[in-house]
Amino acid sequence: MNPINRRNFIQSASAALAAAGTIIETNRTFSAEEAGFKTKLKKAVGLGMLPGKMPLLDRLKMAVDVGFQGIEAGTINDPKQVEALKEAANSAGIEIHSIMNAIHWDFPFSSPNPDDIDKGMKGMETSLRNAKALGATTVLLVPGVVTPKVRYADAYTRSQTHIRKLLPLAQELGIIIGIENVWNNFLLSPLEFARYVDEFNSPFLKAYFDAGNIVKYGFPQDWIRTLGPRIVKVHIKGYKKLDSGWQWTNVRDGSIDWPEVRSAFEEIGYNGYMTAELGGGDRDYLADLSQRMDLIIAGK
Repeated sequence: MNPINRRNFIQSASAALAAAGTIIETNRTFSAEEAGFKTKLKKAVGLGMLPGKMPLLDRLKMAVDVGFQGIEAGTINDPKQVEALKEAANSAGIEIHSIMNAIHWDFPFSSPNPDDIDKGMKGMETSLRNAKALGATTVLLVPGVVTPKVRYADAYTRSQTHIRKLLPLAQELGIIIGIENVWNNFLLSPLEFARYVDEFNSPFLKAYFDAGNIVKYGFPQDWIRTLGPRIVKVHIKGYKKLDSGWQWTNVRDGSIDWPEVRSAFEEIGYNGYMTAELGGGDRDYLADLSQRMDLIIAGK
Protein backbone atom coordinates (compact mmCIF):
# COMPACT_ATOMS: atom_id res chain seq x y z
CA MET A 1 0.00 0.00 0.00
CA ASN A 2 1.03 3.60 -0.36
CA PRO A 3 1.15 5.48 2.98
CA ILE A 4 -2.27 7.08 2.60
CA ASN A 5 -3.99 3.83 1.66
CA ARG A 6 -2.15 1.94 4.39
CA ARG A 7 -3.13 4.39 7.12
CA ASN A 8 -6.72 4.72 5.93
CA PHE A 9 -7.07 0.96 5.70
CA ILE A 10 -5.67 0.21 9.14
CA GLN A 11 -7.61 3.04 10.77
CA SER A 12 -10.98 2.45 9.08
CA ALA A 13 -11.10 -1.32 8.68
CA SER A 14 -11.52 -2.05 12.38
CA ALA A 15 -15.20 -1.16 12.73
CA ALA A 16 -16.26 -2.74 9.45
CA LEU A 17 -14.41 -5.98 10.02
CA ALA A 18 -15.47 -6.26 13.63
CA ALA A 19 -19.09 -5.71 12.69
CA ALA A 20 -18.95 -8.25 9.87
CA GLY A 21 -16.86 -10.84 11.68
CA THR A 22 -18.50 -14.04 12.83
CA ILE A 23 -16.68 -16.56 14.97
CA ILE A 24 -15.69 -19.48 12.75
CA GLU A 25 -16.34 -22.99 14.09
CA THR A 26 -15.73 -21.83 17.64
CA ASN A 27 -15.36 -25.31 19.12
CA ARG A 28 -12.99 -26.60 16.46
CA THR A 29 -9.22 -26.19 16.49
CA PHE A 30 -7.37 -26.91 13.26
CA SER A 31 -3.72 -27.84 13.04
CA ALA A 32 -1.10 -28.05 10.33
CA GLU A 33 -0.31 -31.60 11.40
CA GLU A 34 -3.87 -32.73 10.67
CA ALA A 35 -3.51 -31.43 7.15
CA GLY A 36 -0.18 -33.20 6.64
CA PHE A 37 2.01 -30.08 6.61
CA LYS A 38 5.54 -30.32 7.96
CA THR A 39 6.15 -26.58 8.17
CA LYS A 40 5.08 -24.68 11.28
CA LEU A 41 3.36 -21.32 10.94
CA LYS A 42 2.86 -19.13 13.99
CA LYS A 43 0.19 -16.47 14.44
CA ALA A 44 0.85 -12.84 15.29
CA VAL A 45 -0.93 -9.49 15.27
CA GLY A 46 0.23 -5.90 15.21
CA LEU A 47 0.33 -4.24 18.61
CA GLY A 48 -1.93 -1.49 17.27
CA MET A 49 -4.66 -4.04 16.49
CA LEU A 50 -5.23 -4.69 20.19
CA PRO A 51 -7.76 -2.51 22.09
CA GLY A 52 -5.90 0.70 22.84
CA LYS A 53 -7.93 1.66 25.91
CA MET A 54 -6.85 -1.43 27.81
CA PRO A 55 -3.66 -1.49 29.90
CA LEU A 56 -0.72 -2.86 27.92
CA LEU A 57 -0.40 -6.07 29.90
CA ASP A 58 -4.13 -6.79 29.58
CA ARG A 59 -3.93 -6.25 25.82
CA LEU A 60 -1.10 -8.74 25.48
CA LYS A 61 -2.81 -11.28 27.74
CA MET A 62 -5.90 -10.99 25.55
CA ALA A 63 -3.79 -11.73 22.47
CA VAL A 64 -2.46 -14.86 24.14
CA ASP A 65 -5.90 -15.92 25.35
CA VAL A 66 -7.36 -15.88 21.83
CA GLY A 67 -4.46 -17.85 20.39
CA PHE A 68 -1.73 -15.49 19.19
CA GLN A 69 1.91 -16.32 19.79
CA GLY A 70 3.57 -13.11 18.64
CA ILE A 71 3.30 -9.35 18.37
CA GLU A 72 4.72 -6.91 15.84
CA ALA A 73 5.43 -3.49 17.34
CA GLY A 74 6.35 -0.17 15.77
CA THR A 75 9.50 1.85 16.33
CA ILE A 76 9.73 3.07 19.94
CA ASN A 77 11.84 6.14 20.68
CA ASP A 78 11.39 6.18 24.46
CA PRO A 79 13.60 3.60 26.26
CA LYS A 80 11.11 3.48 29.14
CA GLN A 81 8.38 2.37 26.74
CA VAL A 82 10.69 -0.28 25.31
CA GLU A 83 11.29 -1.64 28.80
CA ALA A 84 7.58 -1.51 29.64
CA LEU A 85 6.70 -3.49 26.51
CA LYS A 86 9.42 -6.04 27.24
CA GLU A 87 8.18 -6.57 30.78
CA ALA A 88 4.54 -6.81 29.71
CA ALA A 89 5.34 -9.30 26.95
CA ASN A 90 7.35 -11.46 29.33
CA SER A 91 4.53 -11.39 31.88
CA ALA A 92 1.91 -12.23 29.26
CA GLY A 93 4.02 -14.98 27.72
CA ILE A 94 4.02 -13.58 24.19
CA GLU A 95 6.93 -12.89 21.83
CA ILE A 96 7.67 -9.51 20.29
CA HIS A 97 8.89 -11.05 17.05
CA SER A 98 9.28 -8.02 14.78
CA ILE A 99 9.55 -4.24 14.67
CA MET A 100 7.91 -2.26 11.87
CA ASN A 101 10.10 0.72 11.08
CA ALA A 102 7.97 3.83 11.58
CA ILE A 103 9.37 6.49 9.26
CA HIS A 104 10.27 4.80 5.97
CA TRP A 105 7.37 6.50 4.17
CA ASP A 106 8.26 9.98 5.38
CA PHE A 107 12.02 9.58 4.95
CA PRO A 108 12.59 6.85 2.35
CA PHE A 109 16.03 5.69 1.30
CA SER A 110 15.11 6.55 -2.28
CA SER A 111 15.05 10.27 -1.45
CA PRO A 112 17.65 12.58 -3.04
CA ASN A 113 17.53 14.77 0.10
CA PRO A 114 20.44 14.07 2.51
CA ASP A 115 18.33 15.22 5.47
CA ASP A 116 15.72 12.59 4.64
CA ILE A 117 18.40 9.93 4.47
CA ASP A 118 19.88 11.00 7.79
CA LYS A 119 16.49 10.81 9.49
CA GLY A 120 15.73 7.51 7.79
CA MET A 121 19.03 6.02 8.96
CA LYS A 122 18.47 7.15 12.54
CA GLY A 123 14.96 5.70 12.48
CA MET A 124 16.25 2.34 11.28
CA GLU A 125 19.05 2.32 13.84
CA THR A 126 16.45 2.88 16.56
CA SER A 127 14.27 0.12 15.13
CA LEU A 128 17.18 -2.33 15.03
CA ARG A 129 18.08 -1.54 18.63
CA ASN A 130 14.40 -1.88 19.62
CA ALA A 131 14.39 -5.32 18.07
CA LYS A 132 17.49 -6.38 19.98
CA ALA A 133 16.14 -5.05 23.29
CA LEU A 134 12.75 -6.74 22.82
CA GLY A 135 14.05 -10.09 21.59
CA ALA A 136 12.68 -9.62 18.07
CA THR A 137 14.46 -11.11 15.09
CA THR A 138 13.47 -8.72 12.28
CA VAL A 139 12.86 -5.10 11.39
CA LEU A 140 10.43 -4.44 8.56
CA LEU A 141 11.61 -1.82 6.08
CA VAL A 142 9.94 -0.27 3.02
CA PRO A 143 13.12 0.28 0.98
CA GLY A 144 12.08 3.20 -1.19
CA VAL A 145 9.25 4.97 -3.01
CA VAL A 146 9.05 5.78 -6.73
CA THR A 147 7.36 9.15 -7.37
CA PRO A 148 7.08 11.63 -10.24
CA LYS A 149 10.28 13.14 -8.90
CA VAL A 150 12.11 9.92 -7.98
CA ARG A 151 12.90 7.63 -10.89
CA TYR A 152 12.69 3.87 -10.52
CA ALA A 153 16.37 3.35 -11.31
CA ASP A 154 17.37 5.96 -8.74
CA ALA A 155 15.16 4.39 -6.08
CA TYR A 156 16.86 1.06 -6.77
CA THR A 157 20.45 2.25 -6.50
CA ARG A 158 19.94 4.81 -3.72
CA SER A 159 18.02 2.44 -1.47
CA GLN A 160 20.61 -0.31 -1.83
CA THR A 161 23.44 2.11 -1.12
CA HIS A 162 21.90 3.33 2.12
CA ILE A 163 20.61 -0.03 3.31
CA ARG A 164 24.09 -1.52 2.90
CA LYS A 165 25.30 1.00 5.46
CA LEU A 166 22.89 -0.53 7.99
CA LEU A 167 24.04 -4.12 7.51
CA PRO A 168 27.06 -3.94 9.87
CA LEU A 169 24.75 -2.83 12.72
CA ALA A 170 22.17 -5.48 11.80
CA GLN A 171 24.91 -8.12 11.89
CA GLU A 172 26.29 -6.83 15.18
CA LEU A 173 22.84 -7.02 16.77
CA GLY A 174 21.83 -10.24 15.04
CA ILE A 175 18.70 -8.68 13.52
CA ILE A 176 17.46 -9.30 9.97
CA ILE A 177 16.21 -6.37 7.89
CA GLY A 178 13.06 -7.53 6.08
CA ILE A 179 12.26 -5.67 2.87
CA GLU A 180 8.49 -5.46 2.40
CA ASN A 181 6.57 -5.36 -0.86
CA VAL A 182 4.08 -2.47 -0.68
CA TRP A 183 2.27 -0.08 -2.99
CA ASN A 184 5.36 2.07 -3.49
CA ASN A 185 5.65 1.64 -7.28
CA PHE A 186 8.81 -0.36 -6.67
CA LEU A 187 9.93 -4.01 -6.96
CA LEU A 188 6.88 -4.87 -9.01
CA SER A 189 7.73 -8.45 -9.96
CA PRO A 190 8.85 -11.47 -7.92
CA LEU A 191 11.92 -11.89 -10.12
CA GLU A 192 13.05 -8.33 -9.46
CA PHE A 193 12.31 -8.59 -5.75
CA ALA A 194 14.43 -11.75 -5.59
CA ARG A 195 17.27 -10.07 -7.49
CA TYR A 196 17.12 -6.99 -5.25
CA VAL A 197 17.49 -9.14 -2.13
CA ASP A 198 20.21 -11.33 -3.64
CA GLU A 199 22.36 -8.35 -4.59
CA PHE A 200 22.96 -7.57 -0.91
CA ASN A 201 24.51 -11.02 -0.49
CA SER A 202 23.84 -10.90 3.25
CA PRO A 203 22.00 -13.22 5.64
CA PHE A 204 20.84 -10.06 7.43
CA LEU A 205 18.79 -8.77 4.47
CA LYS A 206 15.75 -10.79 3.42
CA ALA A 207 12.18 -10.38 2.17
CA TYR A 208 9.22 -9.55 4.40
CA PHE A 209 6.42 -10.84 2.20
CA ASP A 210 2.90 -9.37 2.32
CA ALA A 211 0.39 -11.73 0.72
CA GLY A 212 -2.36 -9.11 0.56
CA ASN A 213 -0.34 -6.28 -0.93
CA ILE A 214 0.77 -8.43 -3.83
CA VAL A 215 -2.68 -9.21 -5.26
CA LYS A 216 -2.57 -5.93 -7.17
CA TYR A 217 0.45 -7.20 -9.08
CA GLY A 218 -0.03 -10.96 -9.30
CA PHE A 219 -0.64 -14.06 -7.24
CA PRO A 220 0.80 -14.52 -3.74
CA GLN A 221 1.58 -18.20 -4.28
CA ASP A 222 3.67 -17.35 -7.35
CA TRP A 223 5.68 -14.72 -5.45
CA ILE A 224 6.19 -17.12 -2.53
CA ARG A 225 7.56 -19.86 -4.77
CA THR A 226 9.86 -17.38 -6.54
CA LEU A 227 11.17 -15.74 -3.38
CA GLY A 228 11.58 -19.08 -1.63
CA PRO A 229 14.02 -19.07 1.31
CA ARG A 230 14.52 -15.31 0.95
CA ILE A 231 11.26 -14.88 2.91
CA VAL A 232 11.93 -14.22 6.59
CA LYS A 233 8.48 -13.07 7.75
CA VAL A 234 4.95 -12.80 6.35
CA HIS A 235 2.09 -10.28 6.58
CA ILE A 236 -1.46 -11.28 5.72
CA LYS A 237 -4.64 -9.40 4.96
CA GLY A 238 -7.55 -9.95 2.59
CA TYR A 239 -8.04 -8.30 -0.78
CA LYS A 240 -11.08 -8.52 -3.02
CA LYS A 241 -11.26 -7.56 -6.68
CA LEU A 242 -14.42 -5.69 -7.66
CA ASP A 243 -15.68 -4.49 -11.03
CA SER A 244 -15.48 -0.96 -9.68
CA GLY A 245 -12.04 -1.30 -8.13
CA TRP A 246 -10.78 -3.11 -5.05
CA GLN A 247 -11.61 -3.64 -1.40
CA TRP A 248 -9.54 -4.75 1.57
CA THR A 249 -11.17 -7.52 3.59
CA ASN A 250 -10.63 -9.76 6.55
CA VAL A 251 -8.46 -12.78 5.83
CA ARG A 252 -10.24 -15.59 3.92
CA ASP A 253 -12.95 -13.17 2.71
CA GLY A 254 -11.22 -11.84 -0.40
CA SER A 255 -9.78 -13.09 -3.67
CA ILE A 256 -6.66 -14.82 -2.31
CA ASP A 257 -6.43 -18.60 -2.76
CA TRP A 258 -5.29 -19.32 0.79
CA PRO A 259 -4.99 -23.13 0.41
CA GLU A 260 -2.62 -22.54 -2.49
CA VAL A 261 -0.71 -19.94 -0.47
CA ARG A 262 -0.35 -22.46 2.36
CA SER A 263 0.90 -25.08 -0.08
CA ALA A 264 3.45 -22.62 -1.41
CA PHE A 265 4.79 -21.98 2.10
CA GLU A 266 5.10 -25.74 2.56
CA GLU A 267 6.99 -26.09 -0.72
CA ILE A 268 9.59 -23.47 0.18
CA GLY A 269 9.95 -24.78 3.74
CA TYR A 270 8.81 -21.59 5.43
CA ASN A 271 8.63 -21.93 9.20
CA GLY A 272 7.80 -18.71 10.97
CA TYR A 273 5.35 -15.98 11.79
CA MET A 274 2.29 -15.01 9.82
CA THR A 275 1.27 -11.57 11.12
CA ALA A 276 -2.18 -10.12 10.47
CA GLU A 277 -2.12 -6.49 9.36
CA LEU A 278 -5.73 -5.35 9.63
CA GLY A 279 -7.86 -2.96 11.57
CA GLY A 280 -8.09 -3.70 15.27
CA GLY A 281 -11.08 -4.72 17.30
CA ASP A 282 -12.44 -6.27 20.46
CA ARG A 283 -11.87 -9.73 21.90
CA ASP A 284 -14.51 -11.42 19.73
CA TYR A 285 -13.04 -9.90 16.60
CA LEU A 286 -9.52 -11.00 17.54
CA ALA A 287 -10.71 -14.51 18.46
CA ASP A 288 -12.42 -14.75 15.07
CA LEU A 289 -9.26 -13.57 13.33
CA SER A 290 -7.18 -16.12 15.24
CA GLN A 291 -9.45 -18.92 14.07
CA ARG A 292 -9.40 -17.66 10.49
CA MET A 293 -5.62 -17.89 10.65
CA ASP A 294 -5.89 -21.42 12.06
CA LEU A 295 -7.83 -22.36 8.96
CA ILE A 296 -5.14 -20.88 6.72
CA ILE A 297 -2.43 -22.75 8.62
CA ALA A 298 -4.40 -25.97 8.15
CA GLY A 299 -4.65 -25.32 4.40
CA LYS A 300 -8.36 -24.51 4.38
